[in-house]
Amino acid sequence: MAIVSYVFLALFFISSAVHLYHSWKDDSKKRAITKPMLLLFLIGFYVFAADKSNISVVLIVALATSWLGDVLLIPKGNGWFTAGGISFLISHLTFIAVYVTNIDFAKVNWFITVPVAIVYYFIAFKIIMAVKANTPKIMVVPMYLYLLANSTMNVFALMQLLCNPCLATALAYAGAILFFASDCTLFLVRYHENKNIIFKRHFTVMLTYVLGEFLITLGILLLK
Repeated sequence: MAIVSYVFLALFFISSAVHLYHSWKDDSKKRAITKPMLLLFLIGFYVFAADKSNISVVLIVALATSWLGDVLLIPKGNGWFTAGGISFLISHLTFIAVYVTNIDFAKVNWFITVPVAIVYYFIAFKIIMAVKANTPKIMVVPMYLYLLANSTMNVFALMQLLCNPCLATALAYAGAILFFASDCTLFLVRYHENKNIIFKRHFTVMLTYVLGEFLITLGILLLK
């Protein structure tokens, strides 16, 4: 990998550590300053670390729409939250597009995949039921559809792992799981009647998110 890729990786870890520190302290102003930097540094790491002949433009789009979602979620309000959710929805769909190229559907073990998918969709349903009472009615169905999209992204990451079991696909699937956990905790933090249902609310959301995005990126990088 090029030296500059290590520079971006170091910047990603440093900015993530600073952001997580301010998330632990629940300092919203300082969180807002560091949040836009995270995915930009991760994109820089991937661009300079990847083999130029195998670089995935679709993965870059997935990370870029995640970055846009981060930015849109900084302001307060359900409108901004919805806009951020749309951007992240596009991100999940593009992550699926990345995984599809590495999946041989003839090799997928459906006896594993289908039950796991049902578990994901059930968890998504339970999360929505847990926050439904405090969520604007117009947002309930879109939020559930969003979690279903994240669940589906996880299922495709699992199929990628089942078709090609190795460290790279395992890292990508672990990242997908953390991304799903982050979204579930975000919904609980945002709309559950008990705002402290999640330990260190924003810290937990961002820790799982940052690690999730990093592991997905690293997995695809190693796979290519």
